[in-house]
This record gives sequence, C-alpha cells and structure tokens, in this order.
Amino acid sequence: MVLSSEQILNLLPHRYPFALVDRVVEYIPGKKAVALKNVTFNEPQFQGHFPGRPLMPGVLIVEAMAQVGGLIVTQMPDLPKGLFVFAGIDGVRFRRPVVPGDQLLITCELLSLKRKRFGKVHALATVDGERVCSGELMFSLVD
Repeated sequence: MVLSSEQILNLLPHRYPFALVDRVVEYIPGKKAVALKNVTFNEPQFQGHFPGRPLMPGVLIVEAMAQVGGLIVTQMPDLPKGLFVFAGIDGVRFRRPVVPGDQLLITCELLSLKRKRFGKVHALATVDGERVCSGELMFSLVD
C-alpha cells in the first residue's frame, strides 16, 4: 500500500515545519512502514545549521524515523486513540551527513507492543542505499 502526503496528514498529527514524511512507499499497518523524506534547501533548519555547509540535524533524522514508526500503529484497530510520543531512543548511530538534495528512505518495523500503550520499532534511514542512521525508538501513549 502506498500513501500520499495528504493521506499521511490524516494519520499523523505533525504539521509544518515538523511534518517530515513525504510519501509512504510500503505500508503494512501494525508491522512495517517504508517512507520517503525529500531533503530540500528550503527547509527552515538550513538557515542556521550550518551557514555555508547545510546539514540535516540528527534530531530531525530521528524525528522523521519516529514519524514513520508512528504510521505503523495508527491503523491498528484495538489501540486506544491518543498521542504517541517518544519514550526512549536506544542504539541510534549516525553514519554519514544528510544534505539538501538527498532523499531519505526510512524503514521501520514494529518490534514490540506492550499493554497497548508502549511500543518499540527498529528504524533505518538510508540515502542512495547507504546507511545514514539506525536504532530502536520507543514510544508511549499520552493520556
């Protein structure tokens, strides 16, 4: 299943400038999501990170991975509705810079879901087949 940017906006609460998923190219609700993030020079973080050497901040790479992870649980029928937020980040490593013109391919797979409130995904971001960032992201439901 493929999801457009409009469909993604219906599934995730994030809005500009924090809507970081442009298209979903593979989607198995409750299991796996593969998505694209097009990195453009027009994004606000590049004004200050860094003048003359624009690099996508690592925290935004991780946030993009988390949003793809969030898509996994949005369509699970027996989960309570609410806002899932970061609860932890384990083993995240950055392998190479991400710059304007790059296209991040982000793959997330659900590792566990406990008490319908706590989840863990394995996330991998690549550019042109080269690993950029990977790790495990945990989230929890906020009442």
